[in-house]
Amino acid sequence: MTDAIPTRRAPLRIAVLISGSGSNLQALIDRVADGFIPARIVLVISNRADAFGLERAQKAGIPTRVILHTPFPDRASFEQAMIDALLAAEVELVCLAGFMRVLTPLFIRTFAGRLLNIHPALLPAFPGLHVQQRAIDAGARFSGATVHFVTEEVDAGPIIAQAVVPILDGDDAPSLAARILKREHLIYPLAVKLYAEGRLRVAGQRVCVVDGESIDPEEYLISPAE
Repeated sequence: MTDAIPTRRAPLRIAVLISGSGSNLQALIDRVADGFIPARIVLVISNRADAFGLERAQKAGIPTRVILHTPFPDRASFEQAMIDALLAAEVELVCLAGFMRVLTPLFIRTFAGRLLNIHPALLPAFPGLHVQQRAIDAGARFSGATVHFVTEEVDAGPIIAQAVVPILDGDDAPSLAARILKREHLIYPLAVKLYAEGRLRVAGQRVCVVDGESIDPEEYLISPAE
């Protein structure tokens, strides 16, 4: 069965979940502001009060919420607090951008088909953490970034977009991560744009892009050896 994201007439209402600096949040803010993404970011939620991404959102005039996970007795009650905030804001798409909490089926099922994540590796290779060092240690010649729909299996949902980044001689985890991050800032806004325009069709694990302008792989998906 193929699932279609319906074409929209009103700007999509987006929320972004963060835990840290929010550089991918900033990329989304910038591309909403310049009209590339036909959407509004209506809420940013952080599970850390010191996340710099909150300052980015506030500077852009976006409402923010801090929902600390530590006061809650369990993950379900923490996630229910986030769900309540997102539903109250009438959020239609939730974007994870460095949100350092593994989500439970409770949250994922609530926003099934409306929950995106960006991962700094070429899934299905290297899910989880410490992915740059693991790629280097494995002798991989390429790494990259993946935007995907979130499912109940961690880092395993249908893939929307990927960017390929070469692993250079002398790379360490920080240098490779920095080069990948530049591509993340291109492909996450691209994936959100495609969702907002109703151009994604999901069949099983495969996501197809339909209609509208074509995607230039040199611009978005393939990185030179910078």
